[in-house]
Amino acid sequence: MVIAVASGKGGTGKTTVAVNLARVLGDVQFLDCDVEEPNAHLFLKPDLAEKIPARVMVPEIVEERCTYCGKCAEVCAFNAIAVIPPKDALKGGVLVFPNLCHSCGACFLLCPEGAIREVPREIGVVESGRAGAVRFAHGRLHVGEAMSPPLIRQVKKFVDRTRTTLIDAPPGTSCPVINALEGSDYCLLVTEPTPFGLNDLVLAVDVLRVMGIRHGLVINRCDIGDDGVERYARDNGIPVLMRIPFDREIAERYSRGQSIVETDEEYAKKYRGLFEAIRNHYEADRGHQRKRRHG
Repeated sequence: MVIAVASGKGGTGKTTVAVNLARVLGDVQFLDCDVEEPNAHLFLKPDLAEKIPARVMVPEIVEERCTYCGKCAEVCAFNAIAVIPPKDALKGGVLVFPNLCHSCGACFLLCPEGAIREVPREIGVVESGRAGAVRFAHGRLHVGEAMSPPLIRQVKKFVDRTRTTLIDAPPGTSCPVINALEGSDYCLLVTEPTPFGLNDLVLAVDVLRVMGIRHGLVINRCDIGDDGVERYARDNGIPVLMRIPFDREIAERYSRGQSIVETDEEYAKKYRGLFEAIRNHYEADRGHQRKRRHG
């Protein structure tokens, strides 16, 4: 079962929930797909035994073949190529902007002169190893890179569907989140009971409904703010699987890179109960869908 832990906004406690869940379950796989700012390793402290460069393919112009016809720029939907045609005694030129390239290969395939070849460009690294019984992998996007989805997809190649896999997704609802959530069996949304938390939760739920991914909520700092999130969950039939109070001890342990479940058995029980609640909701929802299909 692949469980993604996500949030509509940053700062809700998404990684804290994902790490504590991994700690109490033990023999699981943990993929940190928040590749622009991965931080789960600070808490799980894995022994990173393998480091693999992450590369994408980008176009390179073979100048001696190019006729500056402009076909490559015409087919590029992302304006990653600009063609300057020859004029008078001036030779033409082709500008390639690798940071804008989505590696679709259209320019390479459609160049009538075969004047484009694809070359690899490193955008980050994927590191993997173990944190006790937890199998761990994360991506680190190089500073200045504009697009994280290609690196997220490379981290997700580590998904092993024979075991429970936890995916720590990036915050928000943009392309990186979609790539991290794709293929998940269940999404645990971590939110907070504030107007900002509710606004971004609604956006995240809309995304999950379009993607057809079952989901439930964890409300962090549940004893502050207002009841807007609770009412929204109730009105939309979204189960609240866990409520975490505003607890100074959790914050102190977080600041030291520690997980609350390592020393507090009550919280360990709550997180084990959270996993059971996820599994029960997932199985129950699948059962309802089977009944509807078969009348």
